[in-house]
Amino acid sequence: MSRRVNSPSREAQDTLRALRRAARKALELGIKTGTPVYVIRNNEIVDLTKQQLAPRKSRSSSKRG
Repeated sequence: MSRRVNSPSREAQDTLRALRRAARKALELGIKTGTPVYVIRNNEIVDLTKQQLAPRKSRSSSKRG
């Protein structure tokens, strides 16, 4: 989550930290167990576990001779 909330309330800051920690742990568990973890991104439902497990393209193509 990239949004920052500027709240003077310490309780609100602690709550957001706990929610982020819980979301991170849920994603880790979903990846380990093969359980989908759904979120809404750009008004679409997305499975984060599929995005994490998909092979990533290498940014640098290494041509060594």
